[in-house]
Amino acid sequence: MRIGADIRCDGAVTANETAAVPRPEPESRPGESSTARVAGALARESMRRPWYTYAISYAVSVLLIVPAVWLCDWILPGFHVAEPGWPIVFAAVLALVGVVLQPLLVWAAVRLGWLGVLLLAFVGQAAIVLLTAAILPHVTVDDFWTAFLVAVVVGLVSTVLGWFGSAGTGQVLVSRLVASAQRRPAKLADPEVEGVVFVQMDGVPFPVLQMAITAGTVPTLTRWGRSGTHRLYEWTPKQPATTPASQMGILHGVIDGIPAFRWYDRANDRVLVANKPADAAVIEADMTTGKGLLVDDGVSISNLFTGDAPTAVLTMSRRARGGEAARQAVAQFVMSPAGLTRALSRSVSELTRDRFQTRRAISRDVQPRCERNWETALLRCVTNGALRDLNTILVSQHMLMGVRSIYVDFVDYDEIAHHAGILRPESLEALEAVDGVLHQLELVASAAPRKYRFVILSDHGQSQGAIFADRYGEDLASLVARLAQSDVASFDDSVEGWGRTRALVGELASSDGVGGRAMQSAANAMDKGDRNEPDAVAATPATKGGKGKAEPATGDETFHVFGSGNLGLIYVRGEKRQLTRRELSERYPGLVAGLAAHPGVGFVVVMDDGGPVVLGSDGWHRLDDGHVEGVDPLLPFGSYAPGFVQRVAHRPEAPDIYVNSLLDPGTDEVAAFEGLVGCHGGLGGWQDRACAVVPVDVPFPEERVVGADAMHVALRDILRHLGHRQGITEPGEES
Repeated sequence: MRIGADIRCDGAVTANETAAVPRPEPESRPGESSTARVAGALARESMRRPWYTYAISYAVSVLLIVPAVWLCDWILPGFHVAEPGWPIVFAAVLALVGVVLQPLLVWAAVRLGWLGVLLLAFVGQAAIVLLTAAILPHVTVDDFWTAFLVAVVVGLVSTVLGWFGSAGTGQVLVSRLVASAQRRPAKLADPEVEGVVFVQMDGVPFPVLQMAITAGTVPTLTRWGRSGTHRLYEWTPKQPATTPASQMGILHGVIDGIPAFRWYDRANDRVLVANKPADAAVIEADMTTGKGLLVDDGVSISNLFTGDAPTAVLTMSRRARGGEAARQAVAQFVMSPAGLTRALSRSVSELTRDRFQTRRAISRDVQPRCERNWETALLRCVTNGALRDLNTILVSQHMLMGVRSIYVDFVDYDEIAHHAGILRPESLEALEAVDGVLHQLELVASAAPRKYRFVILSDHGQSQGAIFADRYGEDLASLVARLAQSDVASFDDSVEGWGRTRALVGELASSDGVGGRAMQSAANAMDKGDRNEPDAVAATPATKGGKGKAEPATGDETFHVFGSGNLGLIYVRGEKRQLTRRELSERYPGLVAGLAAHPGVGFVVVMDDGGPVVLGSDGWHRLDDGHVEGVDPLLPFGSYAPGFVQRVAHRPEAPDIYVNSLLDPGTDEVAAFEGLVGCHGGLGGWQDRACAVVPVDVPFPEERVVGADAMHVALRDILRHLGHRQGITEPGEES
């Protein structure tokens, strides 16, 4: 199947399509430096801001400059503004000039750096003060130096306002980085080798991105596709469709050994959680080949694993660190007025939007729907505010340093879609925001010391549906406790996004000084309040709340039950091997049959005497020889399902019982065992429909890529094609 050929986004662009393909790459003119090109592009970007943003900036500027004018009138004998209304008029003139000149300041930020901008602002404001005094009859300025002092006071206020006003624009974020790099350009030994930036758009299903490109709501990706420089592909991750398994496969070429986001390690009688730094380090150390995707001068940014990169920042496993330059970049963003202002303004914006969108969904009775509280809103502030900017800064910084390859994970869409839904407006807005980041990185690439290619991919898709507990009045742990008449340790809280927050705090805690110690204290506090701790569910009748009796687990429970999207994992605690169906039935007679017959369960998988068997309400499927009795429970889940399930069922880390939720044949909806309306981990829906956007002039398989390990090989071949990984013997090539 020629997937890429079927969905390539090229061809003639009609007049109606022109508006959907904005922001072309800046063209180079003879004798024009990369700095000048970026400066001009950023200035044009600033001028494209919506008119209402200028109106808001102008009104706020006037209101906040007026006190500065009063202060000058009070402390400077050579300056006087008549009361009562003329300070407002004077402030309005200065603010108007500031709004009009913003594109020039953005251009100057690249060419001169922020120190030059401040000097220009003060001198220019002094001249404007004199001009304004000449125009306005009730404003008096004795001489230039008085005007200059007025400009200093008003300019300081204007500078702060400029930080607030421009903090929400990506142009300023990029311009500061480019200006800094141009003052200290990187010297490379191999500038002829093209670099690659791998951008993971976490959890974006192929159909969602295809629709967004067709609609033109992701202008950068739309332009790439329609101009013929890139091609859109669909690829299929194997079970489980989770970030830990997919990232381990993509970055390290290994997919076995990770059955879900969290699971029970029988050999060591412990629970492993992929987004806990200590556990992520253990997982990577056990599975890496030492020849990961980023081993050749690569950088891992905001991932679970390093890909064997020499440098890793905001990476959960922490097997490599980002170095002093990366820590300074993180700390500078958080602590500087510009970064702090941007983070605060974006956080307030995301918080307000989340609360509004939540209330709107409730008032409209949007279904399916899950709980969206202040905690999820605050998490959105981190992932879609500060973390997005930090990732952009760190990628840009390393591009300007000329590193060979970068892999970064943007979780914006995934985090919102978990709580809102895969096609809800707020989820699609997050996807558009990541597309805006791609355009910013394009501009950075035009000033980088080596040419960069961009490869965009998702690690998995997402499926949608009403939560299992909401549908049936009890969650999976309560169901197991009731059927087995045993106590259960339940792990079903959503913890994926909080791990990113913990990684950010941990990165800041690695620095020295008071700030580092403060962040370490915060990290320790987060560890004490670990959200991965299980609840104990007693063997009592189910209640409408979803759980029978939930208290902190003691460690003496009979079962460990994990929810990973619509995939459930049930382990008998303390056993050193997987129990068979016969052993389970002898100990807990009603458990396996009760699960298979439940209307919310699509199928269960257990180990029979003749190998793994899939059980449904009306039939069963023996995986090793393909024998089916009755109705095949895997039939609704697609042609890949038997092979995917057989592979994981034979793994030593497989649970005693796999449980996959129902799949609605009309809507492709599933039922998550976590409290999420958008989920991934099992089979059904769009969760195993991932996407990739690849340059057309690099090698990439025409046949559909199946498995994250196969995607690793495809991306590795791109690097080799561009001159990377020379002298590295790839796994499987040793002979």
